[in-house]
Amino acid sequence: MTPVTTEGAAATAPAGSAKRALLGRLSWGLADQAASSMSNFVVGIYVARSLGVTAFGVFSLAWVTYGVVLNVSRGLATDPLVVRFSGVPEASWRGAVARSSGTALGVGAALGAVCLLVGLGLGGRVGAAFACLGVVLPGLLLQDAWRFSFFAAGTGRKAFVNDLVWGVALVPAMVVAARVGSVAAFVLAWGASAAVAAAYGCVQSGIRPRPAGARGWLREQRDLGYRYLVENVSLSGASQLRAYGLGAIAGVGAVGAVRGAELLLGPFLAVLMGLSLVTVPEAARVLRQAPHRLGAFCLLLGGGQAGAALLWGAALLPVPDRLGELVLGSVWPSAAQLIVPLTLGVAGAGLGTGAAAGLRALGAARRSLRCQLFASAGYVGGGLGGAVLAGTAGSAWGVAAATVSSSAVWWLQLRSALRENGRNPIPEERTT
Repeated sequence: MTPVTTEGAAATAPAGSAKRALLGRLSWGLADQAASSMSNFVVGIYVARSLGVTAFGVFSLAWVTYGVVLNVSRGLATDPLVVRFSGVPEASWRGAVARSSGTALGVGAALGAVCLLVGLGLGGRVGAAFACLGVVLPGLLLQDAWRFSFFAAGTGRKAFVNDLVWGVALVPAMVVAARVGSVAAFVLAWGASAAVAAAYGCVQSGIRPRPAGARGWLREQRDLGYRYLVENVSLSGASQLRAYGLGAIAGVGAVGAVRGAELLLGPFLAVLMGLSLVTVPEAARVLRQAPHRLGAFCLLLGGGQAGAALLWGAALLPVPDRLGELVLGSVWPSAAQLIVPLTLGVAGAGLGTGAAAGLRALGAARRSLRCQLFASAGYVGGGLGGAVLAGTAGSAWGVAAATVSSSAVWWLQLRSALRENGRNPIPEERTT
C-alpha cells in the first residue's frame, strides 16, 4: 500500500494529454446519459399518452420499485467496483467485473422472484405490473452493471453503444405494447428490450457474469458495499415511500402528475440517477493524481448540474398548453403546476451530487451514509407533510425544501472529509 500523492500517472503524462483524456471520458459519459435520458423520456411520454394519468400512475409505482431494486444492486455490486477498480490493470478489472455483474444478476433474480410473488398476490393492474417487473428485473440490472463496468475501465463509448442498443430494441417493443394497451405489456416491453442490451454487453466485454462469485465479492467488498446498500436503498426507498404515501393521501393520479413533471425534467433527473457512472471514477482519478484539486472538481461538477437544471426549468415555464398536451396528453395540466418546485429540487440535488462524488471517491462511506439518511428522511417528511397540507403541489414544495437543505449537509461533510484527508492521506484502494 502506498499513500496517495500527486506523483505517478499525472506526473508522467503531459498536462494537455491528461485534460484531453478527461474531457473524452466525460464526453462519452454525457453522451451515454443523453441516450439513457432520451430512452427514459420516450418511454414515459409514450406510456403517459397511451394509458392516461391513472394507469400511468400504476406504471410509475412499478418504475419507482425498480429504482429501489436498482440501488440495491448498485450498492452491493457496482458502486464498490467503480471506487476500487477504476483505472486498474485489465486483468484485475475483468475478474472484478465477472463477479460484480454476477452479483447484479443474482440480486435481480432474487428480488425479481419477490416482486413476482407479490404481484400474483395483489392481482389487478397493480399486481400484473409488479409480476411483470419481477420477470424482467435480472435483465434490467445486468444492463446497468455493464454501464458501470465500462465507465470504471474508462471506455464510456461502450456504455453509450449499449444504451443505444436498448433504445433501438425499445421501438418495436413499445409498438407491440401499445397494441396490447395494458400497463403490464409496457413493463414487459421495457424490460425485454433491456435484456437485449444486457446480452449485447456480454459480447462487448467478452466477460460472462459469474453469479457463483457473488458470495466472494460481497465478502471482499463488505466494508463499502453494505454501507452503500443502506445509503442507496434509503434514497430509492424514500422515493417509493413518498410515491405510495402520495397515492394514499392524494390518489394514484397525483403520482402520475409528479411522474409527468419529472419527465419534463427528465434529462437532468436521468443524469443525477446515473451520475456515479462518470463522476465517481473521475473523482477517484483526481484523488489519486492531484488530491488538492478534488474539492474544486466537485464544486464545478455540482454547480454545473444545478445551473443547467435551473436553465432547463426556466425554459419549460413559457411552454404553451397546446404543446404540453401534445407531449403529455391529459397528464400535462396537473404536471405543469409542479415545474417550479421540481426544478428547485433537481437543482439542489445536482449541487449535492458534486459533494457526494467526492465522498465516494474518498471512501468516506460513514459520512456519505449519514448525509443520505438525512436527505432521505427529509424527502419523505417534506413530501408527505406537504401532501397533507396542500396536496400534490404541497408535496412537491416540501421535497424541494428538503433537497436544498440536504445539499448543504453533503457539502459540510465533504469539507470535513477533505480536511481529514489532507492530514492523513488515504492509501490507494486495492486492485486485486
